[in-house]
Amino acid sequence: MKHPVKFSCCLLLMAFPAAAELPEGYWPAERTQPILDSRREVTLAPDLGHLSPAELEAVDELLAAGRIMQALYEQQLHEEARVAKQTLDELHAAAADPEATGNLLDLYYLFKGPVATTLDNERLPFLPVGSPNPGKTLYPAGLARPEIDTFLETHPSARDTILAERSLVRRATAESLAGDLARLDEYPGVAELHPGLRGRLEAIDEDPASLYAVPYALAYAPQLTEARRHLERAAEAIEEETPDFAAYLHNRGRDLLSGDYESGDASWVTGEFGNLNLQFGSYESYDDNLLGIKAFYSASLLARDEARSRALAAAMTELQAIEDALPYEHHKRVRSHIPVGVYNVVADFGQARGANTATILPNDADHARKYGRIVLIRNNILGNPAIFENVKQRFEAVVAPEYREHLSIDGSFNRTLWHEIGHYLGISVTADGRSLGEALADYADLIEEMKSDLVSLHAAPTLRTIGYYDDQGLRAHYADGIRRTLQVVRPRSEQPYQTMQLMQFNYFMEHGLIEPHGDAALLAINYDRYHEVVSALLSEVLRLQYAGDYEMTRAFVERWNYWDDRVHGRLAELIQEQASYRGTLVRYAILENR
Repeated sequence: MKHPVKFSCCLLLMAFPAAAELPEGYWPAERTQPILDSRREVTLAPDLGHLSPAELEAVDELLAAGRIMQALYEQQLHEEARVAKQTLDELHAAAADPEATGNLLDLYYLFKGPVATTLDNERLPFLPVGSPNPGKTLYPAGLARPEIDTFLETHPSARDTILAERSLVRRATAESLAGDLARLDEYPGVAELHPGLRGRLEAIDEDPASLYAVPYALAYAPQLTEARRHLERAAEAIEEETPDFAAYLHNRGRDLLSGDYESGDASWVTGEFGNLNLQFGSYESYDDNLLGIKAFYSASLLARDEARSRALAAAMTELQAIEDALPYEHHKRVRSHIPVGVYNVVADFGQARGANTATILPNDADHARKYGRIVLIRNNILGNPAIFENVKQRFEAVVAPEYREHLSIDGSFNRTLWHEIGHYLGISVTADGRSLGEALADYADLIEEMKSDLVSLHAAPTLRTIGYYDDQGLRAHYADGIRRTLQVVRPRSEQPYQTMQLMQFNYFMEHGLIEPHGDAALLAINYDRYHEVVSALLSEVLRLQYAGDYEMTRAFVERWNYWDDRVHGRLAELIQEQASYRGTLVRYAILENR
């Protein structure tokens, strides 16, 4: 609960002198330190010595644009985030003993806002703010799915705007409508790019029980306009050296204000970029726990590893064969070559910040059909020995001794790579032409991520046949597929990644791919069952996506999403006892720590 008494920053600090304990609502060090101790800190510091002066100038502008994405993401997650951070900064500056406030700043950095995930996997505010809404700040507080469904039944013409991935839903109050119209006056460029928006807003009747939506381009116009300026300056700096990258930056800057990412996506996927690449904008909807459709902001500035990129591209020639082998009837034609690059992360912002190992975008099925998708492998995370050591400890804690050497850093690399390519394969839209997000709503991300995990594992025998790796490499790929499913704590319902991993574990266990081994109840892996079991589960997942049946999907999730303390709890205890860290806190040498 939010503290009922509000103080200004100055009054707060006067009321609590530097030597006093933290004000109410701020977690003390004894509560924050165990969480921070559970994370291994890794600083990414790629060598940028190969960049030209023009590219280094562009880097400065792109980092500035990334900081705007970070602030926007925090704003999307929690309405009190920025004020809470400002107050915390002032409290830290005045502290005689900065350990406690320093921990809080680290926690804010780690969780990108004032709400932490505890070691028991609870989401709790560690600063004096309210608990986050399922729809974060992209829907009105207290809005639930049944109210949205009822509204859309009686206002079908509002469906496209309410359900748009880059729109913010509001209640139709006089204050909100007046504010949006005033902002439209202030930003005529947004008005020009959304010609029907003014008329639509003016036609809305004031009624707090009614809903309407505005594009991100209007809701976040000040921040997006400033971000566009930085992208334009970066483009100007490298126009002569890498014109394709400059064209992408120009297009993406316009995309931010139009809300239509097609021009940027097309130039991103098809361009030749040289030393730098940039993921920028709002794409993934994992943080929308209400409908699962709203995209959140992120940015990743990446430096290309040319030698590894060329070697990897040579292995991408069998995509159609892998698509044709998938266990479903509605195969599609896929591009033989999709842009795959190995990169070192310079800095991440917003939703992308953390230990993400790879990305494949765009998600839009139409854009992917017309232009393909781009795969960005994050080498200094995926190939980081310290991060892999955390991964390996989890695996070794729960498998029988004879399986412990099967996991390798190359196996993790290949499973992750083909997971990302898995997003490109299989079902893109439902049988009746709907997007998967629209059809499966809050289950869409979970099912899509499970599909990609399973496509990666299903492709492994084909990759062995074509000589992509040897028998040892196949086994390592498979071993990482099991490692991927292991959970340290029971997932929350709003955690799609962890939930689908648990579901895979349960399916694998019930179908004999993994089973208890020996008196210690460690796991054995029945590799001879691997392909059959994966094929069966993948077939179910593809069927659900093609059908686009929400209730059928919910039943599937409920069937396989279970936790038994005698099995899962015991394995989690083994991991907690033997693994040094629960996760990773990633910092970037090029940025300030906090």
